[in-house]
Amino acid sequence: MLVRLYNLPDGAPLRAAAAEQGITVRICNPFEAHILEDWVGRNFSPRWVSECRIAMSHQPIGCVIATRGGEILGFACYDATARGFLGPMGVGESARGTGVGRVLLVTALEHMRHQGYGYAIIGGVGPADFYARCVGATPIEDSSPGIYADILPNPPAEAQK
Repeated sequence: MLVRLYNLPDGAPLRAAAAEQGITVRICNPFEAHILEDWVGRNFSPRWVSECRIAMSHQPIGCVIATRGGEILGFACYDATARGFLGPMGVGESARGTGVGRVLLVTALEHMRHQGYGYAIIGGVGPADFYARCVGATPIEDSSPGIYADILPNPPAEAQK
């Protein structure tokens, strides 16, 4: 999906509403990368851990997190799979439906806009309706599998131990 970064909703009211719920939305600190990677691995997938590692490795860091009371609620990475791509992005089960996904999405896209991007690509889209509703994302015709062709398979679970 394609997002016009020059036409984003204002993220400030979303972050203020999150703050009223005790939620902080911020760039993940480099010294927290191992904590984020562990959380992503437990809640999502090993592939997403790899992408988080890339997003955390460049300057400026390309990963926004939402936390409450020292607990990660969700994350949104960019410039991980490819330059100009948003994702991976995920919200823990306990925080789904609370607006955390929307504030993470808009905040990460705002960071991309501030870094000079005019557009963002959301690859490997899961909840297309969510992206369309929150930021006006539109489908990119004939883009699947796109850069996700010829992906190496995950090793069996027993080989990962």
